[in-house]
Amino acid sequence: MTPNLFGRRAFLGATATAALAASTTGIRPAKAEAAGEEMTFEVTRTEEEWRARLTDEEYILLRKGSTELPHTSPLVSETREGVYRCKGCDLTLYTSIWNVPRDIGWGFFSHSQPRAVLTSIEGEPPDPTGNSDGPGAMIEVHCRRCASHLGHLVIAQGQLVHCINGGGVTFHSARA
Repeated sequence: MTPNLFGRRAFLGATATAALAASTTGIRPAKAEAAGEEMTFEVTRTEEEWRARLTDEEYILLRKGSTELPHTSPLVSETREGVYRCKGCDLTLYTSIWNVPRDIGWGFFSHSQPRAVLTSIEGEPPDPTGNSDGPGAMIEVHCRRCASHLGHLVIAQGQLVHCINGGGVTFHSARA
């Protein structure tokens, strides 16, 4: 199966993917290093365990930081009341009350659940002289429990929002 992925970085003008999470083995918490600081995560799995748990597309989205093609997730048009959970560890990340309708291809939320997500900087800061060929840095959104890549913080139609891959979350209806 060829994953149906698109570099949102191309859409948003960003560059290469940076993996936040570093895999460890056993039951030790996952650890990642960013800007010289080590982070410990509650949920860790080996690469083999991640691959067994996730589809190929989910693995590429959550563990390799890729992005799905716009308008490919059925969650883009989800309007029911409920919660969105991380596919990597089932942590509740977002609720439908924070869903921000935007017809530009991905799910958008104005807020996450308290202490549910972490952010990191991907790429290089923009060149203040304006001489850079690259788009500069982007702010990635990760699950705080398993470090899975969920999407980015972006300004969409004038509002700062969490732009989230539908393939990285599961929706649970409040009326189920």
